[in-house]
Amino acid sequence: MLYGIVAATASLLLAALLAALLRVPALRAGIVDRRRQRRLPLLGGLAVVSVTCLVAWVGQRTGIAPLGEGVDELLVAAAVVAALGLVADVWRLRARVLVAGTALAAAWVVPYDETGVLGGLLAVGWIVLASLVFKGLDHADGLAGTVGVVTAFGAGACAAAEVMDGLAVLLSVLAAALTGFLMHNWPPARIGLGACGSLFTGFLLSSSVVFTRAGYALRSSAAVVFCLAAVALADAVLVVLARGLARRPLLRRGPDHLAHRLRGLGLTPAGSVVLLGAGCFSAVLVGVLVHTGWTGEGAVLWVAGGVLFAVLVLLRIRVRIPAQTPRRGPSTQVREQATGQLRVRNG
Repeated sequence: MLYGIVAATASLLLAALLAALLRVPALRAGIVDRRRQRRLPLLGGLAVVSVTCLVAWVGQRTGIAPLGEGVDELLVAAAVVAALGLVADVWRLRARVLVAGTALAAAWVVPYDETGVLGGLLAVGWIVLASLVFKGLDHADGLAGTVGVVTAFGAGACAAAEVMDGLAVLLSVLAAALTGFLMHNWPPARIGLGACGSLFTGFLLSSSVVFTRAGYALRSSAAVVFCLAAVALADAVLVVLARGLARRPLLRRGPDHLAHRLRGLGLTPAGSVVLLGAGCFSAVLVGVLVHTGWTGEGAVLWVAGGVLFAVLVLLRIRVRIPAQTPRRGPSTQVREQATGQLRVRNG
């Protein structure tokens, strides 16, 4: 218990410090994203990954907080996925490369002896899907970090209920590192999570839930994992429907996400994150209650209904597709000189 508190505190402070230090190198190296007409450095995810792995390694190495059987491999696989995401941040890898790399990592960590072959294949598909849809949440300042913190606490509670202390501590360390990162990512963000941090977080969270639910019935497990990823899934469904109905390429970026639609309703960027964070907390709470047996699987229908209602309502919100940025015209001084010459000729 004491180590968990110390580890979480250290993770929060180290992640906040490292994210601040990595901002300038990211800008100088050009590892940036365009967000609301400004350049946003993308090495915040590297801070989250480094701190999470470092603190977990210290606990494992000293024997104070061993991760447990299979959890150390899970963390290594998540770090490999993070490295793939970092390459994508720097060189913009194709989507199929990210999918293939994440699938290989997921296939390595799934406990097939408890899930069975069919359940293991479904688990691999779920981990890949959850990792990619969580990556999609990094479209707005503060959103991926907020959803990640709430989900990590929920997944940690499920792991603690199964007496998986090492996994619970790892998830608390992740939540603390994301909280430290949020100090610099809250709107208006000074640094972003990037594919490195978002894929790492999505992979670690989804794999942890698979570990926690291994051995349970498929139906109840599906209910729990749906609740813990409800916001990310709602965002993905909204994007697919919006771009499909508008006949626009699925992989082309645009203001089709949850936060974009909420801002279309008049909410501020921070207000959108707070509202989506509250929705994530409600869904995660239902998932934890179902996992621990405090409520039945039928409670998941309320979450599914809320997701469906939100998607259908926000789908009707019109958002402006930004036009292509025009080329820079001549400077004001050049225009004034040209106007003066024209007046002299006409005079």
